[in-house]
Amino acid sequence: MPFEDELGNALRRAGDDFTTDGHALVEAGEQRGRRLVARRRASVVGGSVLALAAIATGGAYTGGLFDGAGGSGGPGRVNVAAPPELSAGPTKAPADGGPSSRTGSGAVSGAQLVSVLKELLPGGKVTDTEARGTAAPQGPSIHGVYDDGKGAAEIGVSLTRTDPDGRTAAGALECPDANTTDYEGCATETLADGSKIMVFQGYEYPDRREPTKLWRATLVTKQGFQVEVMEWNAPAEKGAKVSRPAPPLDPAQLKTLAASPLWHPALQDLPAAPPEGRGSAPAPAGADARVVLESLVPKNGITVDSKGGEGDYAYLVLDDGKGKSLVQVNVQEHMGDALGGHMSGATTLPDGTKVLETKQPGEKGGKGVVWWSADTLRPDGRRVVVSAFNTANQAKPATRKEPVLTMEQLRTIALDPKWFG
Repeated sequence: MPFEDELGNALRRAGDDFTTDGHALVEAGEQRGRRLVARRRASVVGGSVLALAAIATGGAYTGGLFDGAGGSGGPGRVNVAAPPELSAGPTKAPADGGPSSRTGSGAVSGAQLVSVLKELLPGGKVTDTEARGTAAPQGPSIHGVYDDGKGAAEIGVSLTRTDPDGRTAAGALECPDANTTDYEGCATETLADGSKIMVFQGYEYPDRREPTKLWRATLVTKQGFQVEVMEWNAPAEKGAKVSRPAPPLDPAQLKTLAASPLWHPALQDLPAAPPEGRGSAPAPAGADARVVLESLVPKNGITVDSKGGEGDYAYLVLDDGKGKSLVQVNVQEHMGDALGGHMSGATTLPDGTKVLETKQPGEKGGKGVVWWSADTLRPDGRRVVVSAFNTANQAKPATRKEPVLTMEQLRTIALDPKWFG
């Protein structure tokens, strides 16, 4: 998947997580989107990495493991007799504070990765392929259109390194909250070699109830190797009509493809990822939003049914016994110029803080859903927006007449000084 699409997906998913004026969130959305791209690259597409000594750039690669880019059974067939064993290998850290490198030696080309994908698929043909080898700054990946005779479908594989004990890896293997995300199935398991894998069966646009399905398998090994396989039931992930009821590979096939040792040479050519917190993007300033939000919710008969988020975004699904209600917060800095005229009509407090309260219909198709928000902007550009809905999932019908929290409570939460430590 090209980087531009990955960034676009990250920005869209950031928007799915947090809803407010689209123009007002351009700058903050891009920042969050890029963080999600980094996290997604580290967890599913190709991540922030350190140097790892490449294994035998001669031996395994020139000795016949990859013999070309031909398809299954053809003259370019991959020799699977002796794939290298996974090893974390020696690492070379960047200078303190300096950026890490994700670039391998280039021992494995994009054409060779295409050959591997063709070898692993159960018959059919693969066309319209695009691939990056291990020398690519964005990391190695392959995508194309796979047709098993039952309908063309886009399929892609991304390879990366990550800290297997870090939050990024854990997040990649965490099934979405069923309260807030629609999907058909999700399961995680630990394999015999200690690797962990998640197989997810969902939708490209779960909040829009569109028919394009997105299924994926994400594998993380003990050594910090990651493989993600993604497939759709359409010849393109967006802008194309669905061609079949479901993507071509079932969950067992997705798992087998992701766990194949034929990916090992490319993975072994990638530098190792640093432990999280070193060489990675700095954490946002201020307190953890999920912890703060939970601490500020009134305790008068309200329980937390589920929660999620990270850094400056968080959500809670609350229940007071009268129906579930989604509450979410986004904490931003340097937003004074980015907001433009968004805060026109806001009330200005004695300390200069602007408060804009809105009540409007939900924007994601759920019948009867209402969306209340308290949007606050400090004089120094720090912004906190707290939103609440009368449902746990904005794409599903309302479960109650109004959100569980009143507008006054949303305002009080948004103005609390805890957000900035």
